[in-house]
Amino acid sequence: MAEGQSLLDPALYARVRLPLLQAETLPPWCYTSDSFFESEVDTIFRRMWNFVGRVDEIAEPGAYMTVDVCGEPLFVVRDAEGAIRAFANTCRHRGARLLCGMGQKRAISCPYHSWTYGLDGALRGAPGMEETEGFDRSRYGLIPVAIDIWAGFVFVSLDPDPAPLADQLGNLPEVFASYRFEDMVCVQRTEYDLACNWKIYIENAMEDYHTATVHRKSIGTQKTVREEAVGDWDAIFMPAEATIAVLPGDTTPFPTIPSLKGRPAVGTYFTVLYPNTFFASTLDCMWWLQALPEGPGRCKVIHGVCFPKDTAARDDFAAVLPRYNRRWEKSLGEDNGISEEQQVGLNSRLGGPGRFSIHEPIVHAIGNWVLDRVLADDPRA
Repeated sequence: MAEGQSLLDPALYARVRLPLLQAETLPPWCYTSDSFFESEVDTIFRRMWNFVGRVDEIAEPGAYMTVDVCGEPLFVVRDAEGAIRAFANTCRHRGARLLCGMGQKRAISCPYHSWTYGLDGALRGAPGMEETEGFDRSRYGLIPVAIDIWAGFVFVSLDPDPAPLADQLGNLPEVFASYRFEDMVCVQRTEYDLACNWKIYIENAMEDYHTATVHRKSIGTQKTVREEAVGDWDAIFMPAEATIAVLPGDTTPFPTIPSLKGRPAVGTYFTVLYPNTFFASTLDCMWWLQALPEGPGRCKVIHGVCFPKDTAARDDFAAVLPRYNRRWEKSLGEDNGISEEQQVGLNSRLGGPGRFSIHEPIVHAIGNWVLDRVLADDPRA
């Protein structure tokens, strides 16, 4: 890169734009630069729908979950009438964070000065403000955030006037309809704090090139084919006669989802829901990995696991679930470790772009998807 050249100069990415087997990978600065990361936040995360969790995780009135979308603290709550709402997680008095983690509240009270809000976001109580001139409680409710739901999955958008979620999903609901995600429940969540760029984690999840090496002692080699996608998602499909959610040799998994038909009935889909969420949908369950960016070199990864309600209600569910956890703990530990090692290598000033193999079409697609948005606002694009 020439001295003074902008990181958003499209000329820097000409070789990334070539067809897969002619193309180079994204330059290392796309994973390490503060300014490139800030452009991603502005052009991607603040404009798109971002997945945050499941409706069944906040099943009762007052149940809430919190999430940080690129430095924007938010929470999602089920109100007294059962509606699901999203708000900025900041008090309208002096800005203290209102909620942490997940839980349940009858009302939302600020931990700093006890301003209290209803589950609908309205300011209900503001002790000590009685003598403040012109203070109108109706003007100081919580700041709402756009929210939408597909198949039990909750999405929020920081855009004040977002395009419909359906536009972003494209034909994904049709392709995945037979999984009946809306009839599933989230049975557990696990969080990992990782020293790697969010793209590294999603790229790793969306290629089978690494499995023979990184997962040789766990899930082993995988062979996949690319799915045709319309919308902001991509997928690879792996034919398989049995669930891949347990380790090879682990016997007696849960029953197959009875509604499956077509490709879902004969294998597993690995899917990226742009920008930063991965779904693995197999014969008896699904799980997600969400890489929440915390800077160019850090992300929080949330692993969520869903099973059909009938499966989760089985008498033997608690006894069998550890077989699935052995697989996830083993393979995710391997993925987490290699992702951090890749970040260390990309920090080298001596490094540069690499080349793609035939096994990495979605990694190529992810890089170009990011460039389509990050470069769009640059006048030279």
